[in-house]
Amino acid sequence: MPELPEVETIARGLDQRVAGDTIESVWIGSKKQPLKSPAGVIASTLEGKRILRVQRAGKHIVFDLEGPAGAAPVPTKKGKMYHAERRQAAFQQRRDGQTAQWIVHLGMTGRMVISEPSAEAAKHTHLIAKLGSGRELRFIDPRMFGKLSVYSGGFDPGGVEPLEVSEERFVALFRGRKTPIKSALLNQKLLRGVGNIYADESLFRAGIRPRRRAATITREQLGKLRTAVKEVLREAIAAGGSSVSNYVDADGDEGFFQLQHRVYGREGEACLVCGCAIRRVVLGGRSSHYCPNCQK
Repeated sequence: MPELPEVETIARGLDQRVAGDTIESVWIGSKKQPLKSPAGVIASTLEGKRILRVQRAGKHIVFDLEGPAGAAPVPTKKGKMYHAERRQAAFQQRRDGQTAQWIVHLGMTGRMVISEPSAEAAKHTHLIAKLGSGRELRFIDPRMFGKLSVYSGGFDPGGVEPLEVSEERFVALFRGRKTPIKSALLNQKLLRGVGNIYADESLFRAGIRPRRRAATITREQLGKLRTAVKEVLREAIAAGGSSVSNYVDADGDEGFFQLQHRVYGREGEACLVCGCAIRRVVLGGRSSHYCPNCQK
């Protein structure tokens, strides 16, 4: 699943390429799994809107649009979907004093790419937005764990932004918790955007084992962990993220931070600091990598 650096890379690339452009029309596929908002509401919100900017919020890509969220067109046949869309449309209309936002969560395999209209659409393309510049913005997701929705202003994914968190706030988030520190780092309600790769890499730099209970970590060690989290995320963003699966940016290019991983995905290999073999444990259903010598 794309984590903070990958989503930040994609959002920055999209902002450079589509900010100021207008969405002229929207095609949405028949699969309902990727949709958190009704298809009609998404289409009516996006069509005719100018993209003010694209930014990241946690692991979400947020398109700020000029104008309020739209209402769903009225279906020709009444039924459950008809009434659900009417209720959603009415809700959006009550909030139409706020700027609309298009929220994209990439899930595990989602991609947002800019294409020429003549380019063949990938098999698992779920949305195509035709832009005034003549290009197309496409959402592709083979496994359909990604989500598309629209929102009326001020989208908040929850949790604290790790690149901005103060030391006092960071310590308060984790000190005293009985859960393993790795699990706490992955809790998006606490710290948003940090995933498996960057939790492992941050814990290695801070010298803390992933299974260690957060309550046993000293204030000084938590301060080091905060510094490590920020360093790892910033370095990963500078490298365009980690391409360990099918991640690519808005231009279809891979990231390079996987070449700098010190523990993640290196089970059995020598630690780059002490030479000890890197170990892997399963924690909360997720693989965790660490050096038994460098991390305590």
